[in-house]
Amino acid sequence: MKNQITDWFKGLQDTICKALEKEDENGQFHEDKWERPGGGGGRTRIIYEGNVIEKGGVNFSAVEGKTPQVILNALNLDQADFFATGVSIVIHPNSPMVPIIHMNVRYFEMSNGTWWFGGGIDLTPHYVNEEDAKFFHNSLKQVCDKHHPSYYPKFKQWADDYFYIKHRKETRGVGGIFFDRLSEKEELSKEAIFEFVKDVGNEFAPIYTHLMNKNKRLPFNETQKQWQLLRRGRYVEFNLVYDKGTKFGLDTDGRTESILMSLPSQANWTYNHQVEKNSAEEKTLSLLTKGVNWADI
Repeated sequence: MKNQITDWFKGLQDTICKALEKEDENGQFHEDKWERPGGGGGRTRIIYEGNVIEKGGVNFSAVEGKTPQVILNALNLDQADFFATGVSIVIHPNSPMVPIIHMNVRYFEMSNGTWWFGGGIDLTPHYVNEEDAKFFHNSLKQVCDKHHPSYYPKFKQWADDYFYIKHRKETRGVGGIFFDRLSEKEELSKEAIFEFVKDVGNEFAPIYTHLMNKNKRLPFNETQKQWQLLRRGRYVEFNLVYDKGTKFGLDTDGRTESILMSLPSQANWTYNHQVEKNSAEEKTLSLLTKGVNWADI
């Protein structure tokens, strides 16, 4: 199925780029094709200075070769060649009223027969809008419930734990779903798991274009813009300290520019910043915690 999966991920990249360009109405993706010295390559697509999107990337890659020892040690695997393909997305909007979004869907296999799917999608509002958070989680729950009743609660908890900035004691945003190493151990066939991954991937464009359209015209002031830059700083901290995709890309000699496209154009770190009591910023911080039940049960 390797070629089938790879081709589908390429098509997903095309579909998402077209949807984002249409909703932004100004920004255009610029493609940069690249090759990995150890084998394989990818298509990095970057959009910037749009009406809604300040900077974003929708990346496709398919890389292969000898598995680095650091990866084998981390995954407790024996030496074998690897193949990995997937699509990775991060969008940073101009407005602090529009949330940051991330998605990654991926497939990994080794020459010894080991294989699995992984991925996730999470939302990082600068200001938590409870209506948007519920819409986001209900959309993901519907996708998960279609495939397995345990998926949403399990993958939602996994996202809460994964997208957690331990040194700040806060979640990166309102979470979403996260899954890794899905294989036939899940009592589903490879084809069935791939269908789930496809449905997750296909949900990205309708979810985020809805949130863009709903919030892009909302007014904001300089104080809110400065708060956005601080929240972007938290995003950077997570991606550089904890994100497994960043580490995997760097450990496998991936293309640095493509790996770090997830970082915003601008971010701030203000020493010992304190929010005002009873402010919108304080409310947002109070909701950046694990275990919030956003979905309708």
